[in-house]
Amino acid sequence: MKVSFNELQGLSRKAFIGIGFAEGHADDAADMVTWMESYDLHGLEALNLGLEHLIGEDPDTYPEILYQDSDLAVVDGHNLSVLRACNLALELAFAKARSRGLSVIKIRRCRQRQLIMGYLARLSARGMNVTAFWRNAQSPLTEQVVGFRANSTVPSIRVYAVEEVPEENEPNDGITLFMANHVDLLPTMRSDFKYDLLAKHDESELLAVRERAMTSGIEVSGELWLRLKELAQYALVESFDASRMGAGPAE
Repeated sequence: MKVSFNELQGLSRKAFIGIGFAEGHADDAADMVTWMESYDLHGLEALNLGLEHLIGEDPDTYPEILYQDSDLAVVDGHNLSVLRACNLALELAFAKARSRGLSVIKIRRCRQRQLIMGYLARLSARGMNVTAFWRNAQSPLTEQVVGFRANSTVPSIRVYAVEEVPEENEPNDGITLFMANHVDLLPTMRSDFKYDLLAKHDESELLAVRERAMTSGIEVSGELWLRLKELAQYALVESFDASRMGAGPAE
């Protein structure tokens, strides 16, 4: 089935509130998923694969800053989805880059890393050059690099397979991000290890995909759409109960 961008964004927001997100946080999460899907970057697929884990996360668990100085921050995501763990961490990195010109942030132990791209688009739209990369420790070892030019919400994406696994390679569930307000940081790959380019998405290609999605709608599986509706019902019930509790006597 096909739905509009606004329909998907609205239902996703209600579903995240139903899961237990605060309203502002639900806005961020819905924007991240819908933004990715509008560029055909499989945002809904990533959400669906981790949905049950997301539902089971403790809403009172928060990311933790392990270390920071003027230019660098290291954050423990406590195995949370980036939908819960990344927004405050990325705003911290943005503030450092705005103040110092360049910042580096490492978010460790986070899930659904692909979905972080939607929030990076928001930061680039505010005049920041952003590059993020993460490694999937599997066979073959893959690295994904995503870059945004300042004032552009369209990324450049590269996915590489590294044939010779570095000796220090370990299972990796983190993301490393660079932000700079005056230097382009678009993705390139230079390595002492042999690698193959598995996928490449340039800005012009993705912009055309986005235009089609905004005109023709976004494809959503009926099963996932119904699941999001079910989750959204929790938000409606809680809202109704809160309104009823707050209602005063009729005059």
